[in-house]
Amino acid sequence: MSPKDDQDLFEESTMTFGEHLEELRVCLFRSLMGLAVGFVVGLFFGSSVVKFIETPLEKALGEFYQNHADEEVTARVDELRKAGYPVPDDPQEVKKFVQTVIKDKNLILEEIYINPEELFGKLKAANPERFGDLPEKVADPEELFDASKLEPVFIWRPLDKDSRLRPKGLNAHEAFVIYIKASLLVGIIISCPWIFYQIWTFVAAGLYRNERKFVHVFLPMSIGLFLAGAAMAFFFVFKPVLDFLFGFNERLGIDPDLRISEWLSFVLMLPLGFGVSFQLPLAMLFLERIGIFDVEAYLSKWRVAILVIFILAMFLTPADPTSMLLMAVPLTILYGGGILLCKWFPRNRSPVDSVD
Repeated sequence: MSPKDDQDLFEESTMTFGEHLEELRVCLFRSLMGLAVGFVVGLFFGSSVVKFIETPLEKALGEFYQNHADEEVTARVDELRKAGYPVPDDPQEVKKFVQTVIKDKNLILEEIYINPEELFGKLKAANPERFGDLPEKVADPEELFDASKLEPVFIWRPLDKDSRLRPKGLNAHEAFVIYIKASLLVGIIISCPWIFYQIWTFVAAGLYRNERKFVHVFLPMSIGLFLAGAAMAFFFVFKPVLDFLFGFNERLGIDPDLRISEWLSFVLMLPLGFGVSFQLPLAMLFLERIGIFDVEAYLSKWRVAILVIFILAMFLTPADPTSMLLMAVPLTILYGGGILLCKWFPRNRSPVDSVD
């Protein structure tokens, strides 16, 4: 049998508009089915995921309150020394003392005011044999709240027991919604290879027969870029973004009291935004393959491209410059990677030549 000519190849790759829509419908349906399966699997891990995504928030809140306690203890050195705490006189030793108490032993300071006479009376009433020599309880209730008779008392509390470190839920159904969202996040991660496979299948349906091995070449790259972007958001972006945002709380003297639903929305948006934006090199290659851009255009318009990248990063990240920069800088590097990819697989060469 004689090999098929170019006209035969073109006819095999020709699809009507209705056939393209049908192919798109099938791919979307399969993607949703894959996402549904991933979501069901995610239901078994939803609680663990919620605890996992709370970790960077609790750590950032802990550092915020540790810094606050550091400043408070340093400002109250004289009062602590009068109260009998072994605070050294040397300023450098004071810093070491604060570091030991707050950072190493993970304690934070809290100041309360008590009426000594009331305290003595309650101790005597609770255990008269042990505290029988203490003064009697004050008879006049108004004297209990006399500011001149109240004494400051410093107490130390373990940081991990501080209720301020745990995000809050403000309604009864919020915990359930959080669990469902966390399960959905797991479902997206689990099903992303299948979803990307369907996307590339739809793209390959419009290619020549000898170019349909695009899927086998670029599908792993697409999945890898998505997971790399999501991992970067989880492990390298959350901490500096939270440190930046909490820094403003510290400067303005505002204690953060975060809702877990708001934090989870932040957690969902940022990794997905990073994962999708990291597809930039493959998008550049696709635009080059269909003739919209070429390597020369990418090289000559790099300033405009970087401007567009920073604008997109501004919309794909929360309203802070830290996350925008942490997305825009890798995307700028990936833009260069996209140019190299286009040079490696030029339009007149099939990208599957090297894998045949």
